[in-house]
Amino acid sequence: MGVPCVRVPRERGEAARRRLAERDAVADGYEIGVEDGFLYVPLAPDADLAAIGERYEVVDREPAARATQTLPGDLLGVEPSYERLGDVAIVDEDDPERAAELAEAIVASDLPIDTVLNRASPVEGPHRVREWDVLAGQDTETVHREYGCAFAVDVAEVYFSPRLATDRRRVVGQVADGECVFDMFAGVGPFVVPAAERGADCVGVDLNGAAVEYLRRNAERNGVADRVTAIHGDVRDVTGYDNWADRIVMNLPHTAADFLDTAVRLAGDDCVVHYYDIQPDDDPYTAGERAIRAAAEPAYATAVQARRTVRSYAPHESNVRLDVRLTR
Repeated sequence: MGVPCVRVPRERGEAARRRLAERDAVADGYEIGVEDGFLYVPLAPDADLAAIGERYEVVDREPAARATQTLPGDLLGVEPSYERLGDVAIVDEDDPERAAELAEAIVASDLPIDTVLNRASPVEGPHRVREWDVLAGQDTETVHREYGCAFAVDVAEVYFSPRLATDRRRVVGQVADGECVFDMFAGVGPFVVPAAERGADCVGVDLNGAAVEYLRRNAERNGVADRVTAIHGDVRDVTGYDNWADRIVMNLPHTAADFLDTAVRLAGDDCVVHYYDIQPDDDPYTAGERAIRAAAEPAYATAVQARRTVRSYAPHESNVRLDVRLTR
């Protein structure tokens, strides 16, 4: 079975490759081929073939497999645990010697990593940031690419988790052109920016001023600044958006329930709320559903459209999402 590839004249190939790479659409496991004056760029399995096909010719081809990279596990002899955020690797090691060994292997591997950070504290405070030990490199700012969008982020100043990328994509995939989307705890824009790319008018609010500045920069970077309003402050104090939103994102587990009265005020006559929570595994949804009904009824009828476990959070606890439609 062939692999979908973009076929472009060789003189236009590098420009096409760069555009596709910016959208994370280039497959990692295959070589880019050249034949008869054309460049063939293999596409990633999750690439949006329909959108790419509007701009480029897409053909099936059998590309050569790319030579195997040297990964940290090859150097260590065991498969280590780490996360990648742009050109930053994030580890979570209590043993300083083990952390240093892991950082050395990551930098020596073929991964495009410039900085290795070790978690030095939990996420704390109203700005949801943590302290870091810098094991290699020095720059805590990077550019992270996620399903075609690029996000500048400094993990020393703002909260950002690459682990939530798949769930963010599921939420944003529900956004329709022309919707009004309100993210109550927007961070650097991982919900707002792709929603605006889909044609929504978006408002993002955050208590962390650095996050709001990154949100503005990321809207510019991705060409959607005209559809994004970034607001620094407590969302409970924001005015001018009562009865405005078609869709609301409430990604603040542990304390989102404290903001449901504000969500109801922002909701339009027909609004979907994406409510994130952390609850015991044996009953992860009841508390959230009860809280949403208490805040919304009787002004709104409530209907649960989806219940989803996002990830394991701690022993016997899960990070979950409820999608609830509010109809006035």
